[in-house]
Amino acid sequence: MPDQANGSLLKDGSGKVVGSELIGQNFKDPKFFQGRVSSIDNNGAGSGSNNYAPSNPDLIERTKTSIEAWKQNNPDVPVSEVPIDLVTNSGSGLDPHISPKSAEVQIPRISKLTGISENDLQKLVDEHVEGRDLGVFGEPRVNVLKLNLALSELLK
Repeated sequence: MPDQANGSLLKDGSGKVVGSELIGQNFKDPKFFQGRVSSIDNNGAGSGSNNYAPSNPDLIERTKTSIEAWKQNNPDVPVSEVPIDLVTNSGSGLDPHISPKSAEVQIPRISKLTGISENDLQKLVDEHVEGRDLGVFGEPRVNVLKLNLALSELLK
């Protein structure tokens, strides 16, 4: 398993290492799919998120900030339709995956910014949905880095 032993690194079309398929990254350019809120700002040296209770004022403020950023960048998608994984972090703070729905709600924004049709973006998302492990464990998910690498290829 040399790929896993070397960090499951992913490369762009030119062969340059752009990240690990195991660690989430922040994508600041709105023409790309956005992942979960990260606790560590692309520094995989540590993991874990703050173990805040749902009533913790810091967690409430961070979630409100995430929702406001969502509304600003995605005005056509009502906040009530935003999956929770787009405005919260995972337990590890490193999760590179989002739900398929979280990818889908970003399609209108990305289509407007890139000129790629919503149908073509939906096909791209569908191609990157990973199923349950061993067919029964976990939920279907999309690796945001892999999805954005494929989107980069379409933008060339």
